[in-house]
Amino acid sequence: MASFVMSTVATAQGICPARKVRGGRSKVGNTLRVANVCKARQASRVTPFASLDGSAHFDSSNRSNQIGITAASKTKSKFPLRGLVLGVGGAVGAFVSQPMHLLQMAFGGNGGGGAGDGSGGGGGGTGGFGVPPAYADEDDDDDDDDDDDDEDDEDDDEDDSEDDDEDESPRRKLKEGNFIVESVLATNLPTGPGIPTKAELFGGLNARRGNEVSRDDLSQDLEALLNTGLFANVDANVTPKGKDGYAVEFVFREKIWPSVQSFKVKGATALPVEIEREVLATVRRQSSCTVRVLATMKNIIEGYYTSKGLTFGTISHFDGMETGDVIAHVIEGEITRVKAVFLDDQMQPVNRGRTHPRVIQREHNFKVGSLYNVEDAKTALRDIFLLQLFDNVQVVPRPDDRDQSKVQVDIMLRERPVKTAESELEWSIAPGEGGKPDLVSIKPGGSVFFEHRNLDGWGRQLYGSVSTANFLQPQDDLGFKLEYHHPYCLGDGDADKTNFKTSVFNSRKLSPVFTGGPGMEEVPSIWVDRAGAKATITQNFSRQSKATASLVVEEITARDESGAVVPCGAKQGPGGQLTADGPPTTHSGTGTDRLMFAQGGIIRDTTKFVNGVSVGARDIFNLDQSLGFGSAFPVYNRFAVESTRFIQLKKESQKTNRPPPVAVVHVKGGHILGNCAAYDAFVLGGPHSCRGYTVGELGASRSFLEYALELRVPVPYLNTHAFAFYERCTDLGSSSSVKGNPTEFFRRAGSGTSKGFGLKLGPVRAEYATDGNQANGTTFVRFGERF
Repeated sequence: MASFVMSTVATAQGICPARKVRGGRSKVGNTLRVANVCKARQASRVTPFASLDGSAHFDSSNRSNQIGITAASKTKSKFPLRGLVLGVGGAVGAFVSQPMHLLQMAFGGNGGGGAGDGSGGGGGGTGGFGVPPAYADEDDDDDDDDDDDDEDDEDDDEDDSEDDDEDESPRRKLKEGNFIVESVLATNLPTGPGIPTKAELFGGLNARRGNEVSRDDLSQDLEALLNTGLFANVDANVTPKGKDGYAVEFVFREKIWPSVQSFKVKGATALPVEIEREVLATVRRQSSCTVRVLATMKNIIEGYYTSKGLTFGTISHFDGMETGDVIAHVIEGEITRVKAVFLDDQMQPVNRGRTHPRVIQREHNFKVGSLYNVEDAKTALRDIFLLQLFDNVQVVPRPDDRDQSKVQVDIMLRERPVKTAESELEWSIAPGEGGKPDLVSIKPGGSVFFEHRNLDGWGRQLYGSVSTANFLQPQDDLGFKLEYHHPYCLGDGDADKTNFKTSVFNSRKLSPVFTGGPGMEEVPSIWVDRAGAKATITQNFSRQSKATASLVVEEITARDESGAVVPCGAKQGPGGQLTADGPPTTHSGTGTDRLMFAQGGIIRDTTKFVNGVSVGARDIFNLDQSLGFGSAFPVYNRFAVESTRFIQLKKESQKTNRPPPVAVVHVKGGHILGNCAAYDAFVLGGPHSCRGYTVGELGASRSFLEYALELRVPVPYLNTHAFAFYERCTDLGSSSSVKGNPTEFFRRAGSGTSKGFGLKLGPVRAEYATDGNQANGTTFVRFGERF
């Protein structure tokens, strides 16, 4: 069986697109997709010539041990008599017709192709081999055909050691002069970060394992590899392998230019000058300019773009290597269009949705003319999804069809049903005679809930709920709430996203002020009913920081278990009788107050989650100011200040999801000026005040101070943290200034400390806390965070 050698000589500096061949259909390769070459390619193509005796002659620049074959030999060859030559004569013609002035590198071509199935992003514009398109997608369902390509490339490196005689499959019928590729090898191929790999270079060639190729196909492969501009020469050695196959070996000779004297970047708007200086300082130490040096430049520049979230920022090509004055041409992914695409239940695009496009526009930062940033995509995903109007949101960038260096952004949206109604019935069950479960009452309780998430298509929302323990007589304990939410009440251009919310409500809660201290007989419970209306304006300074201002009008009523109005608290006397001379429940002393007051609040929150644990700072200030209207004309000012620091003690691990150790420092205080009703007094003790005590067990005060320390350490293998804590809470001696002094009346301490430890398991906190006043230890299981 014959062998032969093919060779190419560097003739032109244009880049030719490499083609992938699979199943008889060619397509542009993902990593070698580069600018089409017209005249440059035609100029660098050398027409093969055949001698009169039928032998194929090869370029003299080949190695001395390379030999040609002749079809006139006695052994019958499977190849045609005419041969293929890429010779010196053709090279000279190419230099004349196309001067060498520009290097477009294989890793700086036209970038990736367009998007595949609509769920993923398109290519990275006109640059960056191997740079995947940046996109944000809620459902990561992208299918990538590159996996198949990589597997094929790996198979190219494997030697087929099986005997062909054992293959019982029918032999493939080949065209005259064609041969089957059994393996593809690369010799002297430069390697390193930023340099195209063998898989990337060979992925679009005709010569692939299992393919049937001709000498013309191999000539095209040689030309494509040469025209990447990476190599001074590319040879192809074809040797028999197996019964009918051949091994193709590509031999590369790296290009070498003079050392770099200067370096500039063209086309950049977001690249600081310092990066140019860093590149020049790095490559000036090299004695010559090679592919590795250019790859170093590429890695530094594209690394900066990636660190800033500009994932489409890539180098399209270099030039000026012949003189040492290198220029890198970059593209940055300028946005040319932003479009909201609505999807049906089958995730297929529809003409329009129920939501007005401006509702989407005001929730993202994409602007025509700005650069695509992956952080903007993440923010858009979060903010659009928080509208609660969509159950599927995807941000998909695509190369602009008219200019592959620019980007079009499609925001894919599937809408939720805008109207929802739910109803729930419940019956209470308690142990009966003999321990058997029995109904507490045959009268059903439950709730009814409804909502409209998108009034008039502008994202305005209406919620309503009604709940009662007895649907047959709901007036006994009816609770209701009706709320209207109007986003962007100051207009779409409002940077603070100011929204307006109004509600009417009726609620009932057990008052922790009227509870007994340790060792005291059971105290009759008092329930506080609140019914009224509230209007709130909220400004959002960031995702977690905001300011609120509210006006509240409400009626507050104190009731006992039977629902009767209670003007003051009570406790059992020495003889077991109830004494109704306790602290008054309201300002007016009648058990019912009607008030109008203003509320304000500011939250500054910079916390973030690091492997499931909070790190950062949070500051909160709340204020209630009476307006002098209402029962007994109360005048008061109630405020509370809270500051918490989550201090990361050690950098998180990059190899595991184990949370880092964190120290938590928490301080909170407050005071009431003027009139102080019992239902407004600060309550001391409880899971969010001082752990180890029940809510209100320490007292009710006009002023208070609490502080806490907590150390959180990771737990091996569980990817969670354990914690130990110390807390203290005090009324600062202000309990006596609360009307009726409920702290003293119900025999409570007024201050206390606690310490303990616990384990966080998902949303659950399992804690053991000791009561510093009674020296008792108690185990708690709670949901949510303490701070």
